[in-house]
Amino acid sequence: MKLFLSAGEPSGDLHGSNLIRSIRAAQPDAQITAFGGERIRAAGAQLLYPLANFAVMGIKNVVRELPTFFHIGDLGIRHIRTQKPDAVVMIDYPGFHLALAKRIRDFGVPTYFFVPPQIWAWRQGRVRTVRKCFTGVLTALPFEDDWYRARGVKTHYIGHPYFDELAQQQLDPGFMAQERARPGVRVAILPGSRNSEVAVNAAMMLAAAQKVHAARPDARFLVAAFNSRQADAVRAILPPGLPVEVCVGRTPEIIELAEACIAVSGSVSLELMYRAKPTVVVYRVGPVASWVLYQIIKARYMSLVNLLLNEELFPEFATSRDKSSEIAEHILGWLNDPSRRAAVVDRLVELRSRAAVPGACDRAAAFLLGASQGGQTRRAA
Repeated sequence: MKLFLSAGEPSGDLHGSNLIRSIRAAQPDAQITAFGGERIRAAGAQLLYPLANFAVMGIKNVVRELPTFFHIGDLGIRHIRTQKPDAVVMIDYPGFHLALAKRIRDFGVPTYFFVPPQIWAWRQGRVRTVRKCFTGVLTALPFEDDWYRARGVKTHYIGHPYFDELAQQQLDPGFMAQERARPGVRVAILPGSRNSEVAVNAAMMLAAAQKVHAARPDARFLVAAFNSRQADAVRAILPPGLPVEVCVGRTPEIIELAEACIAVSGSVSLELMYRAKPTVVVYRVGPVASWVLYQIIKARYMSLVNLLLNEELFPEFATSRDKSSEIAEHILGWLNDPSRRAAVVDRLVELRSRAAVPGACDRAAAFLLGASQGGQTRRAA
């Protein structure tokens, strides 16, 4: 099998690497070329461009980087046209991938979304491009599968590949023991994996932490940074006297250690569900962006946990205003009332038993290998 895979964000690099390993386990001689990051390279793909290291958010930033995006797209076009892979697999990152799919539509190469973009939440008109330009979508969430199928898109439901990663995670016993030996209750702060997310969300999260600490002096705060640049950015704005540790590459451990969490919206919600951690979900945007999002967002909730439950178990704050007082109020409610916290934990455990089923990457690999041998897009039984 010859495969071209494209991932434009750290999460896509993670899911893509696990998919590659599943494909190679079934077909060791598979030839895989990719846009991605170091995880995808380490999994055995030939990296055509490190697109996962080039995650860009915000209209101004995207416009500024358009020449680079066109250059990367041209690299992909030339590879697909000349090498004629058996399949092209794209992971989320809709702006770039929908444009690329339009350009390769007439090449006759089967093209699939793996972990598709959440266009059911906003910019739903993009589904027309998915229907025209993609052979099928490997859906990750039950309601997502129903949504795409209702709009004429061929799907194959595999479940969310994040649960593959979570099932394999090994927590660092030394770090866990060191942190557990320290007194106090721990609150996790998860400001996101993108530099731009950290820049806009960290200050409000830390302001909420200050308010929690004022009411609970025994509270300690662990900040999960994706890289050293983000860690330095958080350290530069730490309030004096607040007991905070900023750690790079310790997200699983920090979540496991926490009594409660403050997190940005994103796939980390699934890890918070998996580890049954009561969480306040935040996403700060500017006033204009806040108004625009209010007009175009169609989903009732932004957290995947709330969407799966169809109710607000995780309090949500998508706002241009300072909501640190409200965030702190929820965290203190869980810290001060064990029964209230336990009720949330019980709901998360129940949801985990239904939704957190590993094996998505193996199912995706089996489907892609079957399709490359003459199979057709179909829904899992």
